[in-house]
Amino acid sequence: MYEVRVEADFAAAHFLRDYNGKCENLHGHNYKVYAHVSGSKLNEGGMLLDFGILKNSLREVCKEMDHTNLNDNPVFVQNPSAERIAEFIYNRLLAKLHENHNIDLSPNSPDSIKLYAVDVFETETSRARYTI
Repeated sequence: MYEVRVEADFAAAHFLRDYNGKCENLHGHNYKVYAHVSGSKLNEGGMLLDFGILKNSLREVCKEMDHTNLNDNPVFVQNPSAERIAEFIYNRLLAKLHENHNIDLSPNSPDSIKLYAVDVFETETSRARYTI
């Protein structure tokens, strides 16, 4: 099995409802995001997936959230936890790859490669992962 990983980042504010602690107050993070693609077959060029395509698509998704208040995005239902952000990025990245490059990395794709995980780091030591 092969795996490639690319990373991107963004800065955003958020607060957590239904949370009893300091994170219920508005605050910000410099988020770091990793996207992991895995598969068992390489293409004609000896690659699982072109790093540039994956990295540019991930950067586009992260740019949508950069310098925003994540609570303003209705998809997070007023609770933009790192877990929900990871799931959002996973789904947006799948859509972006399909729309812009006709690449299907979804779990149901007949292709041999999949977007298997997205990691969102709020800090260097705190990560949430969304995976298939």
